[in-house]
Amino acid sequence: MSESSVSGVRGMSVAAAFAGMRSVAPVVFKAGCPDCRGSFELTANALRLAIGATSRSTFYSFTCPDCGAAVRKPAGERIVELLTGGGVRTLRLHTP
Repeated sequence: MSESSVSGVRGMSVAAAFAGMRSVAPVVFKAGCPDCRGSFELTANALRLAIGATSRSTFYSFTCPDCGAAVRKPAGERIVELLTGGGVRTLRLHTP
């Protein structure tokens, strides 16, 4: 059975099937800097998530685009869920 007969559309090229699709906007996260009090939006590439053995050792971090400060904030379960779902790179911390 061919792929086109499975989908119910015969003789349609892949390019034609995807011709009407638009690109997806990147996910952005609102953040703030405790040093300069700046408020801004960051893409997933600007954030890092570190998941530790406990909630106290789980955090996300970024560099403030306004003042250049390294910012580190705690990340609870909901924040972890949102960041991982939005494509933020994750590092799992292992403690001995």
